[in-house]
Amino acid sequence: MALRDLPHPLLQHRRAGVLLHPTSLPGPGEQGTLGADAFRFVDFLSECGFTVWQMLPVGPTHANRSPYQTLSIHAGNPALIDLDDLVSRSWLTSEQRQALTGEQARRQAADTFFAQYDQHPEQAEAYERFCHDQRQWLDDYALFMALRDCYPGDDWTKWPDDIRLRRAQGMARMRRELSQSIEARRFEQFVFDWQWQALRQYAREREVALFGDMPIFVAHDSADVWANQDLFKLDADGQPLSVAGVPPDYFSEDGQHWGNPHYNWDEMQANGFRWWRERLNTQLRWFDLIRLDHFRGLEAFWEIPAATPQPRLGRWVEAPGRALLNSLFREHKNLPLVAENLGFITRAVEALREEFRLPGMVVLQFAFDGNADNPHLPHAYDPHSVVYTGTHDNDTSLGWYQQQPESVRTRLIEYCHQSQEPMPQLLVQLALSSVARLAIIPFQDLLGLGSEQRMNRPGTEDGNWRWRFVWPQVPPSLNESIHHWLTLYGRQPNLPLQPSRS
Repeated sequence: MALRDLPHPLLQHRRAGVLLHPTSLPGPGEQGTLGADAFRFVDFLSECGFTVWQMLPVGPTHANRSPYQTLSIHAGNPALIDLDDLVSRSWLTSEQRQALTGEQARRQAADTFFAQYDQHPEQAEAYERFCHDQRQWLDDYALFMALRDCYPGDDWTKWPDDIRLRRAQGMARMRRELSQSIEARRFEQFVFDWQWQALRQYAREREVALFGDMPIFVAHDSADVWANQDLFKLDADGQPLSVAGVPPDYFSEDGQHWGNPHYNWDEMQANGFRWWRERLNTQLRWFDLIRLDHFRGLEAFWEIPAATPQPRLGRWVEAPGRALLNSLFREHKNLPLVAENLGFITRAVEALREEFRLPGMVVLQFAFDGNADNPHLPHAYDPHSVVYTGTHDNDTSLGWYQQQPESVRTRLIEYCHQSQEPMPQLLVQLALSSVARLAIIPFQDLLGLGSEQRMNRPGTEDGNWRWRFVWPQVPPSLNESIHHWLTLYGRQPNLPLQPSRS
């Protein structure tokens, strides 16, 4: 018998959701948080009839803000912490909230929390329980972040040898010397988890599932690689022997050079993929559905020699994806996974996805090239697919349409029976009306926004991951219009949301 005969229960009924990263929410500060606007957005989704909120990875980012190159696969991004909540808990004064930067405010809140430790035994117990339950990653992460403060501007490969190589005596010394900073980092993760679970419970009560994103690779400059060097292909200095990327594709004529170190798959497989199982457990703690980013890398990955910056000089190398997925499904009988199967996809990749009954993705912006067999055309969909108008890597649908040649525009209109519906509503309704069980619409497309509002431009370094909306952009009648569409196309399942706790 197959490990899974049917997709996850959340993917067995027609649903619709919205793609919006929490950093794109309104509010004070440079990015959105898990504060009041996040709860208001859940209310908006519920009023419309959406039952899924999809977001990008929520880990702590480097300076470029990319959620796909995080400092940890287990930690939450401290910048998402709602500072107003810290004020309400008396860990921060209103004056401090206004005067301090986000990082300073979080550090001040940590100082207050620990100063009041003995006065609030319930909070102290919750903190200690969190630190104990998450110790397999939290201790290394907190030390890693404290060390980054000690050696600003340097990645871990440039740290002193006793720290870089994690020798016991050096590690013990730094844990003593940096104890206060380490505790502050643990406190941040405790608060993030507290706020996240509150938001998740609020969403669940309104029958909105949280849909996360798990990148296949991890950043070289991360707690994960530093703490598990034997699980990655590194040289004696800790530098990658080869790095991840993709050959030339839709997004880049030259291919993409991501720079992530490749896994030492033999070592991972030898210990039963424990690192992956722990990683998945973190995601299941946060999300009801999980997208496996770059799923094709579980069948074969593009290996680029570390010495060359040219992606086209890489090669395909087989990966033990079947063994990995078997291990994950043995531990969790019914995983809520969706495979991101975009890009150069072979029959072998699709066979692996189908063996584990993982829904794949289809994107309407890829559909109208004139090929009647294009798998992104709605008439070709497997009902278990997840359909998008576009993803976070695409232009907004309005921006995409405005840049298309007349032949593509004509083909789209003809496919939609000469519809007079304006863009991007036309593409939104096409996604919602399709047979795909789950339809995900980027929030920019619901708001009818153009290219200047896109989230990411693959292959570029500057200006990405910064888009935010403001509530005045949301028309008062939008809830009613969307509710009508979701009812018309049968995407309000009328079933209580019961996310799997695998």
